[in-house]
Amino acid sequence: MEKKKKVLAFIGSYADSANPGLYACRFDTDTGSLEIVDQASGLQNPTFLDVDQDRLKLYAITEGTDAKGQRCGAAAAYDIDPSTGTLSLLNKELTVPSPTCHITLDHTRQCIMVSSYHGGMIGLSPVMEDGRVGPTADIHQHKGASILPVQDRPRAHSVFVDRSNRFAVASDLGLDRLMIYKLDVPARRLIPHGEVRIAPGSGPRHFAFHPQLPYGYVINELNATITGFSYDQEQGALHEIQTVSTLPDAYEGDNACADIHISPDGKFLYGSNRGHDSIAVYAIDPFTGKLALVEHASTLGGHPRNFALSPDGRFLLAANRDSNNIVTFTRDAETGKLLPAGPVLEVSKPVCIKFAAWD
Repeated sequence: MEKKKKVLAFIGSYADSANPGLYACRFDTDTGSLEIVDQASGLQNPTFLDVDQDRLKLYAITEGTDAKGQRCGAAAAYDIDPSTGTLSLLNKELTVPSPTCHITLDHTRQCIMVSSYHGGMIGLSPVMEDGRVGPTADIHQHKGASILPVQDRPRAHSVFVDRSNRFAVASDLGLDRLMIYKLDVPARRLIPHGEVRIAPGSGPRHFAFHPQLPYGYVINELNATITGFSYDQEQGALHEIQTVSTLPDAYEGDNACADIHISPDGKFLYGSNRGHDSIAVYAIDPFTGKLALVEHASTLGGHPRNFALSPDGRFLLAANRDSNNIVTFTRDAETGKLLPAGPVLEVSKPVCIKFAAWD
């Protein structure tokens, strides 16, 4: 009999530093349920996370104060005990001179990249040999604006790295642009490489590279769409192929898109709607990269800011910030459809869910 992997899920949330905001959970791979096994306080709004499961480290954004007493971005590193899920703080380091909204590791786990929505900038910091976050090595301030009032300035929302670890795409909601950077890990630098403009008023938020095929997709917060691209990995170039709505045709309420993920088998794409409070499910055509709507599945809660697919792809967990819960859904591998699995974890203002699995 094949030995089951041990899976932990980590949750980032909105929280004051005096209260728990970071959670480690045991994940039941049979039922999709979560059990909190540890929690950490001391961080202001540790909303977004990333995990280095090989070195047993967790990284979270938080807020700090610079020498002038101004709010700025910071990142915290934790050791993970895989047997218990216990988190132990390694260090906290300032990142960019404005609060941040996203963090990601490069695929070699030697750098972290953060994004600042309020500051319109991205930054890169090295990860030290012991897993601590090092001093910021590179910052890029975006410039410009677009057509909507919220787009009167740059608003960098996220950075995602391609499979080759050579290029990174920063989604800037304020500019309606995807900024492409060449990632130089040894030099700890992000080198401007190009940009892609999308429809004015779109508001690009999060990006997903296809796990096997030459495609990429951005979910657009402001006009409730997903734009697909063909991706030239050698040149680091994106070419638009399609834009689809994330909403049912009859829906007329407010909505803001949030997160986007592709199933591990590469067959289906999922995007979250806040307002309609649903996950939009699409089949991916492997020959063209185009999306075909499968369904809209209610998240059974309010404001699904982020969500995650379990490592084996059997479950989708939706973090409903405004209803203070994480709802587990089973995922049909053949159709991509979602059904409530039963488990619901009550937790304050959840935002981000990241998994780690060990033998």
